[in-house]
Amino acid sequence: MFAVLTRPRKPFALLMALMSFLWVSACATTGIVAPGSNTGQRIDTSAPVQVALLVPGGSAAGSDQFLAANLENAARLAIADLSGVEIDLRVYNSGSDPVQAASVATQAANDGAKILLGPLFAESANAAGVAVASRNINVLAFSNNPTIAGGNVFVLGATFDNTANRLVQYAARQGNTRFAVVHGDDLGGQVGRDAITRAVRSNGGQVAAVEGYPLSQQGILGATGRIAGAIKSGGADAVFLTGGVNADLPILATALPEAGVNPADTQFIGLQRWNAVPQALSLPGLQGGLFALPDRAMTANFEARYAGVYGEAPHPLAGLAYDGIAAIGALVARGDSNALTKSALTTSQGFQGTNGIFRLLPNGLNERGLAVATIRNNQVVVLESAPRSFGGAGF
Repeated sequence: MFAVLTRPRKPFALLMALMSFLWVSACATTGIVAPGSNTGQRIDTSAPVQVALLVPGGSAAGSDQFLAANLENAARLAIADLSGVEIDLRVYNSGSDPVQAASVATQAANDGAKILLGPLFAESANAAGVAVASRNINVLAFSNNPTIAGGNVFVLGATFDNTANRLVQYAARQGNTRFAVVHGDDLGGQVGRDAITRAVRSNGGQVAAVEGYPLSQQGILGATGRIAGAIKSGGADAVFLTGGVNADLPILATALPEAGVNPADTQFIGLQRWNAVPQALSLPGLQGGLFALPDRAMTANFEARYAGVYGEAPHPLAGLAYDGIAAIGALVARGDSNALTKSALTTSQGFQGTNGIFRLLPNGLNERGLAVATIRNNQVVVLESAPRSFGGAGF
C-alpha cells in the first residue's frame, strides 16, 4: 500500500530522486546578463542549427545514465518530427557536477553551439548558464527550480507556481476565497508553500493559515491537531497541500478528516499529482479534492510514439528534451536569424509539447497548459480540460 514515514522511506526516496533536480540549490546566479536584455545567438538560416544537448551521463548513478539516454532519444525523436528544419545535435555528458557542467557548456560554445538544451540538475544548469552568459548563448534547462531562472537561463520543468496558479484560479471560480496552506518542513514543501501563497494573493484570495509539519509519521500526526485548529480558526474554505502521494499526503489525507477537517465542507487541493500512485485514489480524504494534470492525450501520444521507436516507455522527464527541440524547431522554421533570442523564445503563443501547450516567460520560468481533475469513486475525473491555446480558460 502506502509508504508511511517510518524506517527508510524507499517510495519517498524514489519520488525525490525523480524531483531532485528541482531541489538542488543554486549557489550562484546567472546575473552576468541583464534580465531584460535580448540574449541569444543569431543563426544562419541557410545552415543546420547547432544545438548542444547536456545530459546527466558520466555520473556514478545508473539512473542518470538511463535518463541521459532517454533525453537523447527524445531529442532525436523530435528532430525526426521536424519539417524543413535541420538541427545539428551534439551531445555532452554534464554528469551531476556543476564544475563538469560549466566545462562542457564552455566546450559546446567553443564548438559553435547556438543554444544549450539542458542540463538537468539545478546547480549544473546554473553553472552552465554562467559559463556561457558572456558568449550570449541561451540555456533551456531541464530543471524546474525557479531560483536559477532569469538572464540567459530558462527552465523547462513544470513549476509549482504554474500548478498553484491553475488550481487557485479554478477553485476561486467555484467560490473558494480563503486558503489554508499545509506544507512539509523541507525545501520542497517550503518552495511549494511560497508558490501557493503567491498564487492565492495574486488571484485576489486570502491566505487563512500557513502551517508546516516535520516529514515523519510521528511528526505529522503530532502536528495534525495544531493544523486542524488553524484551518478552523482561520475560516478556511480550502486546504492546499504540498504533500506527495508517495510520502506525506496519505497520512495527512487520513489524519486531517479524523481531526475534524471535513473534505465535504473544506475543499482539499493538491500541489502534486494525486494519480501518481494508484492506491492514492482510494484514500477517503482525497475524494472530491482538486489536483492538476498535464494534457493526457498529448502525453499518451508522445509515450506511444517513443515506445514505437525505442521499444520501451520513456522516462517521465524525457519529454522535456522533446519539448526543447520542438520549440527550437518551430522558431527556426520561421527563417528568422533572431529565432533563438530571448524575445523569440518568449513568444506569447507558445509551443506544442509532449504534455500539452507551454511557453517560456521573460523571467526564465514557463507556463504550461494543465487540466483540473478530481477523484470520484476512486477514479480520476477531469473537471476542466487542459487548454489547447493560450488566452482562454485556464490562463
